[in-house]
Amino acid sequence: MGEKFALFAFNGDPMCFIHVVLNALDLDKKGFEVKVIVEGSATKLAEQFENKENPFFKLYQELKESGLIDCFCKACCNKMGSLDKVEKLGFPLCDELMGHPSMASYIKKGFTIITF
Repeated sequence: MGEKFALFAFNGDPMCFIHVVLNALDLDKKGFEVKVIVEGSATKLAEQFENKENPFFKLYQELKESGLIDCFCKACCNKMGSLDKVEKLGFPLCDELMGHPSMASYIKKGFTIITF
């Protein structure tokens, strides 16, 4: 299909973030190129990926293992107190825009930006 989507997750509400997870996995399975960029208060959800008691644990793990997470915002991880956890989990960090991921870099690569 050739269509590319960058899903920027800003909202730290797990019920909102699960929609990022569902849509990323669905778009990927349907042949779209997908990147998930975790920003803002959503960066504190990194621990959700490891919490087996979370009802969405399997979906979080599927997203984590899919390689669709392009990066976590370094500045926001630092601000939200999740930087150590994100680094320990091995997620890549983006910081090219004053510590944040640059939407322009994704647009230049042909991605349509969707924010959550």
